[in-house]
Amino acid sequence: MIVRFGEFKETWQTQSLYERIEQFIALVLACLIAVIILIATWDLAKEVFLLAWQGLFDPLDHRMFQVIFGQIMTLLVALEFKHSIIKVVAHRESIIQVKTVLLIALLAISRRFIILERSQYSAQTILGLAAVVIALGVKYWLIRDREAKAAAAR
Repeated sequence: MIVRFGEFKETWQTQSLYERIEQFIALVLACLIAVIILIATWDLAKEVFLLAWQGLFDPLDHRMFQVIFGQIMTLLVALEFKHSIIKVVAHRESIIQVKTVLLIALLAISRRFIILERSQYSAQTILGLAAVVIALGVKYWLIRDREAKAAAAR
């Protein structure tokens, strides 16, 4: 973190006013998301420990599994989102990358599949979600493959 702050300080000197505003906003957003993640993690831990303490925690109960893992996946999505913003703050990337957005979308849809109650959704809805996952996965793979070829060419 200290190294990143050093990078941040160095690049701050050479940035235009707009770039500084962008950096400041990204830093504020990253801090706000970090606070949200901390609160959500605390609430999740509290919920799991209370359920375990009361003897009600049954990870084999599919509904409980869906709820707990849905909350964990939500935290993972938030962490990945915060990480993408930190890249902007550390000035390693000037904008949020499409690859990162695709990864966050894949995580969010994966979360939806984990908490999905089959009886509440039609086959078409589930098929549509599956098609979106495939499309996002293919696009992510194509971008990653293109970046790998570009890096190898350098």
